[in-house]
Amino acid sequence: MPEQPCPFCEIVAGRAPAKIVEEWPEAMAIVPLNPVVEGHLLVIPREHVPDFVAYPKVSAATMLCAAELVAGMGSYNLITSKGRPATQSVFHLHLHLVPRAENDGLALPWYSGRSKAAS
Repeated sequence: MPEQPCPFCEIVAGRAPAKIVEEWPEAMAIVPLNPVVEGHLLVIPREHVPDFVAYPKVSAATMLCAAELVAGMGSYNLITSKGRPATQSVFHLHLHLVPRAENDGLALPWYSGRSKAAS
């Protein structure tokens, strides 16, 4: 069975549609297909890198772009994953930038709002 093309490589190459918010020589910021909140963005490197440990220099350059993009814009989560058990579903490095607000109700996977049980 032939491998599916990488959806982010297809966007970078201009063969797939995306709402591009910002572009740099090494990366681009796009609106995800299913944003979790208004303002949710993905920053992806132009080079195919499977995850944040594969090519640390590309990961660092992508992180710099993400930091520059949201500098001075309030509270954000920056989330990335490595591997399917860590919820990675597209195997091309992508940084989720998720704007946050007090009591927005958006829970991260490791925080449910519950108190830890006393040991």
